[in-house]
Amino acid sequence: MDDNGNGGAVGRGRVVVGTDGSDNSMKAVLWAAHEAAVRHRPLVVVYGTQIIIDVTREVLDKAVARVEKEYPEVPATPMLIMATAAESLVETAGDDDLLVVGSRGLGGFNALLLGSVGLRVAARSRVPVVVVRGTGDEAERPGAPVVAAVRDDGDRAALYFAAEAAKLRAVPLHVVSVWKFLQNVGSMATTADDVNQVARGEREATSRLVTPVREDFAGLDITEETVRATSVAGTLVEMSGRAVLLVMGARRPRNRLGSPLGYVTHTLLQHSACPVTVIPRV
Repeated sequence: MDDNGNGGAVGRGRVVVGTDGSDNSMKAVLWAAHEAAVRHRPLVVVYGTQIIIDVTREVLDKAVARVEKEYPEVPATPMLIMATAAESLVETAGDDDLLVVGSRGLGGFNALLLGSVGLRVAARSRVPVVVVRGTGDEAERPGAPVVAAVRDDGDRAALYFAAEAAKLRAVPLHVVSVWKFLQNVGSMATTADDVNQVARGEREATSRLVTPVREDFAGLDITEETVRATSVAGTLVEMSGRAVLLVMGARRPRNRLGSPLGYVTHTLLQHSACPVTVIPRV
């Protein structure tokens, strides 16, 4: 399997990262460069703007120079695009690429401020998107796993991406399914047997989802957990503080007012304590 769960080699495609000259965007560039190195992919550093000024080229040159210094094995190409930030990233990414964006920037693309560009890219992208959150110490968390948040077969691509990421980092994969059970629905009070039956069904569904991954990634340390919680988003945010990367499928509810992303995805992109990868659901 490739890192999208579709078969193929790790080295397919490119890593495409946005920059705007801010410290946070430089952190995203270096995270992307490291990912390009471990995946044996070329790196494309994108600056999207609707106004060309001298500083735009300086920003790109500085970012590429930093990559060449710290990751000389990674071919890095600067790309200046006359478009908005989100458009430049989404349109640049090919079918086999990985998109990387910082959690906040200078405002503009000049607006990598998550809540604008980051959320729009995650909502529109046809390829995996990594939002580089956290303090930067995630790789130094002893024993910290890649966490894959799954619910059903629609998250299979996210699960395979997470397994590949864990393998490349030589860390465990922790697969978690967080579920809610509404008590006292209507006039019928739920019983312990009802809850236990649902919990058993959740465990069995997660196990079925993970079984082929165990076969395809023999030797990878994989653990499973099903968690009943009052807040799915809150539980995953808490778990992100003990992970090197959190991977989840993008839920994009139709006819939703406000954010085009589901509530859980939106919350993780705003509050996760580690980088978050959002995988388009089929």
